[in-house]
Amino acid sequence: MEVPVHDEVRVDVPELFRPAIVPDEGLAHLQLLVGGTWRPAVKGDVFDVRSPIDGSVIARAAKASTDDVEEAIGAARRARDDFRAVPAATRLEICARAAEILGQHADTFESVIVSDLGKTAEQAASEVNATRERLGLVREEVRKIFGEYLPGDWIADSIGKAAVVLREPVGTVAAFGPFNYPLYLVASKIIPALAAGNTVVAKAPSEAPIPLVLFARVFEEAGLPPGVLNVITGAGSEIGDLLASHVDVSMISFTGSTSVGRSIAAGAGPKLMHLELGGNAAGIVLADADLDLAVEKSVLGAFKNAGQRCDAISRVLVEQPVYDEYVQRALKEAEAWRVGDPRAETTKVGPLVNDKAAARVHELVEDAVEKGARLLAGGGVENAYHEPTVLADVPLDADIVWEETFGPVLTILPVTDLETAIDVANRSRYGLDSAVFTSNLDSAWRTARALECGQVTINDAPAHGVGHFPFGGRKPDSGIGREGLGYSIDECTVLKTVVIPT
Repeated sequence: MEVPVHDEVRVDVPELFRPAIVPDEGLAHLQLLVGGTWRPAVKGDVFDVRSPIDGSVIARAAKASTDDVEEAIGAARRARDDFRAVPAATRLEICARAAEILGQHADTFESVIVSDLGKTAEQAASEVNATRERLGLVREEVRKIFGEYLPGDWIADSIGKAAVVLREPVGTVAAFGPFNYPLYLVASKIIPALAAGNTVVAKAPSEAPIPLVLFARVFEEAGLPPGVLNVITGAGSEIGDLLASHVDVSMISFTGSTSVGRSIAAGAGPKLMHLELGGNAAGIVLADADLDLAVEKSVLGAFKNAGQRCDAISRVLVEQPVYDEYVQRALKEAEAWRVGDPRAETTKVGPLVNDKAAARVHELVEDAVEKGARLLAGGGVENAYHEPTVLADVPLDADIVWEETFGPVLTILPVTDLETAIDVANRSRYGLDSAVFTSNLDSAWRTARALECGQVTINDAPAHGVGHFPFGGRKPDSGIGREGLGYSIDECTVLKTVVIPT
């Protein structure tokens, strides 16, 4: 396997972003945003940001210490009361202006996402558009912020009283963003938190920190008051626990791996948490399915974004009467997914986030083959690039059946009937997404009811999009809470009951 890289990977940003990203010795230097000031880390430490396209250093980021985290949380705490007093209409205007500025600089964000993470231009544009759309849709979310009036004369001990139930901001939200959607996913935490009147401390993913830094600058330019949004970059292993456990952090909103999510939950103690963790989505293909549709969507579900999606289809469970035909058609469909430099127009699968991630996916593929799976296509790995891979006849003892693959692998298993498919799907320790392909409404509904996961998609690959439909995990390894328009607002608000005499 050989992946030619065409040009040097660079990060160039317009003057607007210069306070956040300072050019120095030919490299972009990312600053921290603390209390309205862009600055280096207190101790002056930095870390390299590498592009998975060619492994080159494209930027250096401030490496925050616990001192920086303390300052960021303190700034957010001090900004709480003033920001809570800002009218909701003003907060919405800030979001609207941010959407405008983001649109004006969409090309910059798209270029940075391609360089920082290795997405194709099409995938990067989709992420930027989704973020801009989410900023506009926040007007729909705020409709969820309402209270309730409860008369007291229905119960003997509350006669002569009434209650008003208010929904208020939680205080300060710690937002942890993952690398696979380095702009949209952390933005989808920040936007509802701010709309609800919270202050935020956001930690950027170390593997792809540039988009969040730029996004914070957009909000600053849109008029967000100093201290309301603070951004830190650095090693989660060094600063994540403090950010999660700090007494002045009111809520944790985290998207990432199950192991890190469990660590954060253990340290956070009894505070509000939204955790979107791992996925191991099963795509069930029944004998009566539209096979062309099932193949197209399941291959898309496995390969899109190089498989680096929590809602990716990790395994396809195909009923035996159509199994052989499905495998042959899937092989043909997979041919269209060309791996290469994501800046090339013909590329559909770029690199994974780093060499280590690609090596892990390769280990899962090798384990499956050693245990009896047939490697029908792909399987090659070079640096951060992993070929789109098709595995058939994968045995149930293969690790790839049960682990979150997070790479471009179509894992195909034969099943005798629907009951077996449901059993295999539900034996996973994950419960985020699943899909079922069938032309029978009764089978679709029966399967959807039986699957133990947060979202079931009928005749399509799972996709969370901008969150019009709520999504989140059902089993512990897939997290707790729900994201989505309106639902995210609920997660970062709390109820207060005010009892009054009547």
